[in-house]
Amino acid sequence: MGSYGLIGETSRPRRARRLGRAWKRRCSLWLFSLSLISLVYLAFFGARLPFDSLHHGHVNERIFANEVEKSKMRHANDYISEDINTLLEGQGSHASLGKEISVNKSNFRNLGFASDIKNNLSHARADSQLEGSKHSRAKSRKRHVPCEVGFAESVDNLVEPENYLNFTKFSLEYITKEETSNKNVVIEPRFGGHQTLEQREKSFYARNQTIYCGFVQAPEGYRGTGFDLSEKDGEYMASCIVVVSSCIFGNSDFLRRPTSSKIGTYSKKNVCFMMFLDELTLKKLSSEGHVPDDMGNIGLWRIIVVKNLPYADMRKTGKVPKFLSHRLFPSARFSIWIDSKMRLHADPMLILEYFLWRTRSEYAISNHYDRHCVWEEVLQNKRLNKYNHTVIDQQFMFYQSDGLSKFNESEHSSILPSFVPEGSFIVRAHTPMSNLFSCLWFNEVNRFTSRDQIVSGEQLANCSIISW
Repeated sequence: MGSYGLIGETSRPRRARRLGRAWKRRCSLWLFSLSLISLVYLAFFGARLPFDSLHHGHVNERIFANEVEKSKMRHANDYISEDINTLLEGQGSHASLGKEISVNKSNFRNLGFASDIKNNLSHARADSQLEGSKHSRAKSRKRHVPCEVGFAESVDNLVEPENYLNFTKFSLEYITKEETSNKNVVIEPRFGGHQTLEQREKSFYARNQTIYCGFVQAPEGYRGTGFDLSEKDGEYMASCIVVVSSCIFGNSDFLRRPTSSKIGTYSKKNVCFMMFLDELTLKKLSSEGHVPDDMGNIGLWRIIVVKNLPYADMRKTGKVPKFLSHRLFPSARFSIWIDSKMRLHADPMLILEYFLWRTRSEYAISNHYDRHCVWEEVLQNKRLNKYNHTVIDQQFMFYQSDGLSKFNESEHSSILPSFVPEGSFIVRAHTPMSNLFSCLWFNEVNRFTSRDQIVSGEQLANCSIISW
């Protein structure tokens, strides 16, 4: 009996353990089944689950972020306005700049700026759409579509119009070397030179003159000011009559070759396709398989390696081939500039015929697809941190003290469709007026920031005072 009692006592815990293991297995099966059912339910009906409070929280968060952004923009605008008012009140001498500029209206009438291609960059705005029934705001997106350009069917029958270059004529010379009368004064050599405000103001006249326009040589004993080219490249560039050029500095982009099938035999033989690179960019492109051939070409691009870059800012260095094609190609009669972000997809001769010859213009540049006023361009540059805000403010205040006003479409539509062009595409004849305008634009970039769309507003405003 004693042994029976002992066996009974030990059998109970064993039986309990077996029941516990069975219960755990059943619970695991139930939990797995419940989880599977929940997942299936969420997969088919999850979008309709009542998560209104969470969803509403996200909407409010976005609205709050938008309000904060608007507040920042208002404060930035007020900040610029206050600084400008302070400058105008405290620096009367600057406020008088530009007021004495007055030239006969015929002086600039032939400079065909964006009005010649005013409709060539059309854009459309997408309609705002509600994202859901719970959304109180809808995001609007801008949609830009390619424009239709009525190029001639072929280059075979293209003929430059008679007396096409019968524009305003004057002699334009360039300062190539700076000298100082005081030997004790040390002037740091600069590629763009040291233009004074008085020299700047006088340079806006369309007349025989000698002006700053880059490539200012350093005095003897000083390091060169930069943008050094090989003698071989210089000789080749001096022979070009029609030029298509672009650049990549600081390994800032990848190489886009012109579409060879779209370019005719005549242009391939007679047009210079020039791509300016620094050594770093060339090394990177070569590692990616873009190696120049024995003639120094990558596709249609003739590679020009620039040494001793004139500016630490690669964007500012890129303005040299962009604006100073008449200095780089002294024999050229026409040039086309395209930013490295673009690919040439049309025959250069067709481009010249459409934008210059057909309209008898000297200068053509695309209209900006979003903005037309420098005020808007300044705020956008600061919002996207395109450049140091303090430097942008200084430049903007200087231009306002120089007479820059907000763009008014009703006042300028007959002459200029905008004060803010899209400078990624420029077609120009190398006439005195076109060369002067390009030098003026470059000098402003050299003096201030590399944001040439801010600069362009000042140049266009001055040219509007002078009249085109």
